[in-house]
Amino acid sequence: MAKEKTIYVCSECGGTSAKWLGKCPSCGAWNTLIEQVATPAAGATNNRFGTQFASLGGSAELATLSEIEAADVARAPTGMEELDRVLGGGIVDGGVTLIGGDPGIGKSTLLLQAADALQNAGRNALYVTGEESGAQVALRSRRLGLDHSQVQVLAEIQLEKIIATLDATRPTIAVIDSIQTVYSDQLTSAPGSVAQVRECAAHLTRFAKASGTAVVFVGHVTKEGALAGPRVLEHMVDTVLYFEGDTHSSFRLVRAIKNRFGAVNEIGVFAMTERGLKGVTNPSAIFLSQHAEPVPGSVVLVTLEGTRPMLVEIQALVDNGGPSPRRLSVGLDRDRLAMLLAVLHRHAGVACMDQDVFVNAVGGVRISEPAADLAVMLAITSSLRGKPLPKGFIAFGEVGLAGEVRPAPRGQERLREAAKLGFSVAVVPKANAPKKGAKEIEGLTIHAVERIEEALDIVRQLQ
Repeated sequence: MAKEKTIYVCSECGGTSAKWLGKCPSCGAWNTLIEQVATPAAGATNNRFGTQFASLGGSAELATLSEIEAADVARAPTGMEELDRVLGGGIVDGGVTLIGGDPGIGKSTLLLQAADALQNAGRNALYVTGEESGAQVALRSRRLGLDHSQVQVLAEIQLEKIIATLDATRPTIAVIDSIQTVYSDQLTSAPGSVAQVRECAAHLTRFAKASGTAVVFVGHVTKEGALAGPRVLEHMVDTVLYFEGDTHSSFRLVRAIKNRFGAVNEIGVFAMTERGLKGVTNPSAIFLSQHAEPVPGSVVLVTLEGTRPMLVEIQALVDNGGPSPRRLSVGLDRDRLAMLLAVLHRHAGVACMDQDVFVNAVGGVRISEPAADLAVMLAITSSLRGKPLPKGFIAFGEVGLAGEVRPAPRGQERLREAAKLGFSVAVVPKANAPKKGAKEIEGLTIHAVERIEEALDIVRQLQ
C-alpha cells in the first residue's frame, strides 16, 4: 500500500504546513501544528480536521423526517446486568463505545468478562490487545475462571492489520485495548499522539458503521481524570463510559457520560472479587453505614443516578474552628456547601461562621444533583446540636437562596425506594408529597415542607 501524503494543520486557525514547525506560520500560535493525512485534491480541500468526519456510508437521498422509517435498535445483552443497564439494555450492532478509567481499575477485566459472556451466547467476540501479549490475556482469563473461553485474541497495534482481521472475521463485538496503542502506517507520529488516536478511532468507527460490528475502545485517562487524546474522540463514538472507584475499595462504578442509545448519567455498580467483577443488585447497601443506634450528623439521602434511585448516607461533622474555619466536602460540591451554610444562617438562624464544617458522602460516591441540599443542611444542624435524627429517617430536596425547598425530579420513585428498604420517616418538598387522593406509600410517614425553617422545626419535634 502506497503511503499517503501527510500535512500539518494548525488546530487554532486551520493553516497548513508541509513540515512540522513550532510556530504556526499563519496565526503565530505555538505548538498547534498536528499531523494528519492530506485530503485528495478532488475532495474537500478545506477540511482542516482531516478524515474523522468523512461520510460513514454511501450517498443518501434527501428525505422528509416524518417519512423515514425508524425502529428501536436491537440490543445484544452482555450477560452482565449492571453493564447492560449503563449501556441502555446491551450492545448495539455498529455501535461504538469508549470506556475510560484509572490504571488498574478493572476496565480490561470487565470487557473480557463481557466478551466471554457474549461468546457463550453464540456471538463471536474478538479481543484486540495492544498493551499485553496473548499469554497475559489468557492468564487473566484463567484467574477469572474463564478456563474454556472461546474468545478470539489478537495481539496487534497496527491499524491496517486490525481492520483486515476484523473484515475477515466479522465478529459481533470487537474490543480494542487500548486505542492509544494503535497506530497507522499512514502517519509518522508515535502511537498515542493526537493525530494517531483521532485517525485510528475514525477508521475503526467507519468500519463499525459499515459492517455492523460493535466496537469498544478502552481509553487512557490523564492525571486530572479526563480521557486522554483529542476531545473529538468522545464526539465520534456513540457511548462514553467512565470507570470510577478507589483501587483500595472493592466497589466500582461505571457511569455513562454520553449515550446515543440510552440514558446518560446511568450507573452500574460492581464488586471486585477473586473471580472478577460481579454486579451489585442492591447498591444502596454500599453507601449506608451500619450504626447500632442513630448518631448525630448522619442523614440518609435518596439520590437519583440516571434512572436508578439510590440511598446514600450524608455525614456532617461540625467542630470548633480557629480564626479561619474550614469548609471541606468529599463527594459534594464545596462551593455549594458554602452557599448552604449561608442560607442556614440567614433563614434558619443556625450560625456556623466560627465552626469547622466537614461533609462526606459515604462510600466514595459523587453527588452532583441539588436534591442533596436538604439532607446536607439537616446533617449539619444535627451535628452542631449533637442530637441524632430518628432511626429510619430520610430527606431530599433542593434549597434555594431564599430558603425555599424546591422539588426534586421523580420524587415518588425516591419515596418508594426508601419505603422498600424499610425507612419510615421522610422530610421532602411539598411538591414531592403524594397528592390528595393518591395512593399512600405504605410504611412511610411523609412530612412535606416549603421552607428550610419548617424542615428544622419538624426535625426538632422528631428528635
